[in-house]
Amino acid sequence: MGSAEERIGDEEKHENGVAPFDLNDFTVIKEGEAEILMHAKNEVFYNKTQVNNRDMSIAVLRTFISKRQQEHEAKLSKKMKAGPKVSGEPVAEPEALTDTVMHDEKSNGECEVSQEIPQDESCSVSEEPAAHQEGKGRGELKPPVVLEALSASGLRALRYAREVDGIDKVVALDNDKASVEACRRNIKFNGPVARSKVESHLTDARVYMLTHPKEFDVVDLDPYGSPSVFLDSAVQSVVDGGILMCTATDMAVLCGGNGEVCYSKYGSYPLRGKYCHEMALRILLACIESHANRYKRYIVPVLSVQMDFYVRVFVRVYTSASAMKNTPLKLSYVYQCTGCDSFHLQPIGRTVSKNTSVRYLPGFGPAVAQECSDCGKKYNMGGPIWSAPIHDMEWVTSILADVKSMKDRYPAFDRISAVLTTISEELPDIPLFLSLHNLCATLKCTSPSAIIFRSAVINAGYRISGSHVNPLGLKTDAPMNVIWDIMRCWVKNHPVKAQPPDQAGSVILSKEPVLQANFARAVASLSKAQAKKVARFLPNPERHWGPKVRAGRQITSKHVSLLGEEAVNGVRKHEEGEEPASKRKKTEEPVTPNL
Repeated sequence: MGSAEERIGDEEKHENGVAPFDLNDFTVIKEGEAEILMHAKNEVFYNKTQVNNRDMSIAVLRTFISKRQQEHEAKLSKKMKAGPKVSGEPVAEPEALTDTVMHDEKSNGECEVSQEIPQDESCSVSEEPAAHQEGKGRGELKPPVVLEALSASGLRALRYAREVDGIDKVVALDNDKASVEACRRNIKFNGPVARSKVESHLTDARVYMLTHPKEFDVVDLDPYGSPSVFLDSAVQSVVDGGILMCTATDMAVLCGGNGEVCYSKYGSYPLRGKYCHEMALRILLACIESHANRYKRYIVPVLSVQMDFYVRVFVRVYTSASAMKNTPLKLSYVYQCTGCDSFHLQPIGRTVSKNTSVRYLPGFGPAVAQECSDCGKKYNMGGPIWSAPIHDMEWVTSILADVKSMKDRYPAFDRISAVLTTISEELPDIPLFLSLHNLCATLKCTSPSAIIFRSAVINAGYRISGSHVNPLGLKTDAPMNVIWDIMRCWVKNHPVKAQPPDQAGSVILSKEPVLQANFARAVASLSKAQAKKVARFLPNPERHWGPKVRAGRQITSKHVSLLGEEAVNGVRKHEEGEEPASKRKKTEEPVTPNL
């Protein structure tokens, strides 16, 4: 029955939009500083694997708040040096037209929010405009407002509110009633900090974002599957200079399993190369840029990662009709040889400068002949993809330093620090990568060590690095003819068996190398992390570490590969008590064979 205090607490929760519940029916899951209540049934989606995603997002969000403050102070300092336009006016007033003007449109939205949320939470929201106006007079920067468009249990929103300092509020949305109830229950369960900062609403995220344009400093999209249907409204809801965090888990589509589906969702055709996961990142970035351009906006990627079974990008969104014209310079088509590993990029646009004017023109083409110059086979064409840098190395360095300084506050510290370390050593201006094992498979030869191959590239006068996407991936600015010359020199010292003359490897080896490769070990052949033996690619922490079953789906024996045998058996035993006796009897009857 519970004590009187517990019953009163339940009544209060019911009044505030949270139905009374029995704590014994739930399992408490703790991640970081947040705790959530999960029911035994698969009613609301929760995936333990996404702890890497949430930790990375918190690290980026902390850096964003810090960078945002630095940018604000720099603008303020510049205005102070320039002096006030009219004597007697405060110097900080023009700042209201830059960093805070985007939030002025919020007044109508805030009235709507205050009508939806419980009475005890709406009081704090209604006081915001006065506080913001006071901040404008002093030239202060308002604390950021975060939107989590697809909140499910609300774990991510709760972690943002409890772990990231300086956040004003987090708005959590979901169009599933059970998810919103779970989110509100978890908000109450996490105490006064969560109750004062986190709001949960039952609504369509697309409609909410469209009706709250340029209102949120941070928008987080983490859907189950493709984010494509949310991108158009998401790029409109971010303030100028705000950050959009976006996850895509439909990797089979993005990596070339269903090219026509990828084109219909993202506007790009994928290719099935070893670099397919990085290409997935670049397809997603190109898609976001396309949506932003429709509203005279453009994106600047600060971090793009491929982890576990998904890709996650962090981009800042800006408004500028003139800067938007540079978009064709950031996009390229990809030509991938069907016989060997050669690939080439074809930029969509180019610029011609004359005096102080700049003309934007179509890119020169074709980038390749109809047949591969290395092996004579045909090309597949994919794209367009984002061919500009996908990381801001200054941001990466800051994020990594922040993560290392707060090691104890990241449950997935080992994994995210390993990924960030690898990213910090990537060549930022080189799209896609080669696989050394694939090069050797084409030639049917033994593989040189990565150090030897990297040394040969460096000694030839080119740059080379690893890739966070693939432990065997190598990013280099060396053209493909130089790469194949290095491999020809390697095969001369390590002969291979004769192959049929029409195979791609035979055609490549039939040509004499123009470049004589030098395989002497180069000083820079090992990255700093490799030299210090820092772990860069970690194994999964446990079995069945991957995507989970969508919320609401019945868990059956076919989900063993996703959840593990113990988890599936546990759910099935729990459901047996609720299964009708007639159904159980029917399934237990022996099947009589037809004679």
